Amino acid sequence: MTEGPVGELLRRWREHRRLSQVELSIQAEISTRHISFLETGRANPSRGMVLRLADHLDLPLRERNRLLLAAGFAPVYAESGLGSPRMAAVYDAIRRILDGHDPYPAVVVDRRWNLVDGNRGITHLTSGIDPDLLGNVLRASLHPEGLAPRIVNLGEWRAHLLGRLRRQIAVTADPEISDLYGELRAYPCDQPEPEVELPGPGDILIPLRIRYGDRELSFLSTIATFGTPLDVTVAELAIESFFPADDQTRREMSQFAD
Repeated sequence: MTEGPVGELLRRWREHRRLSQVELSIQAEISTRHISFLETGRANPSRGMVLRLADHLDLPLRERNRLLLAAGFAPVYAESGLGSPRMAAVYDAIRRILDGHDPYPAVVVDRRWNLVDGNRGITHLTSGIDPDLLGNVLRASLHPEGLAPRIVNLGEWRAHLLGRLRRQIAVTADPEISDLYGELRAYPCDQPEPEVELPGPGDILIPLRIRYGDRELSFLSTIATFGTPLDVTVAELAIESFFPADDQTRREMSQFAD
């Protein structure tokens, strides 16, 4: 999906989004004939046209840059290191969220679920796990030497994470995420995995239930992203925060508060 002439990339993304040339032309207010000429290489898109089509194809910022490069233009969206001076405000916001969420767990991940940062709360749940596994939060969650043996509802939680990853693949078409999905799918699981997430009596969402010593902790999770990203790094960051799902978990976690 990331290599080839710009017209070929546009066609692949259009087909991946399951749009016909007519449907894309209506959305982008461009003639179907012009889109056909762009895809076949009979016409070369302007910089503005590349960005316009990328926007209507809902491409991630990283893929918009690749389209621009394929068309012979310089990338528009920067990709800054989180520790760079221009990212100081972003990093400060992240640290405020993480620190403010203590003693409850929270992590920051990139687009491939690699751990970027975390708070002290997460260390209480991941103690004893191989540090090499902790580099990727999904791998750490589902690997048999990671959190998996401690997750009470492993089949349910695993199905939820894999479903989330499938939806991400559908949006990004990222081959490395596809490889990660294949790896995680191959991990053993001794519990049934629901094909469709259906609520039981009184259920409103799926909790993460973890054994912690001789107790069971239950968490609800939320994911936050930056609302108006103009940098590739910022666009690909996500903050997952876990909240107590019951009073017992709230009491247990409160012992770690300052």
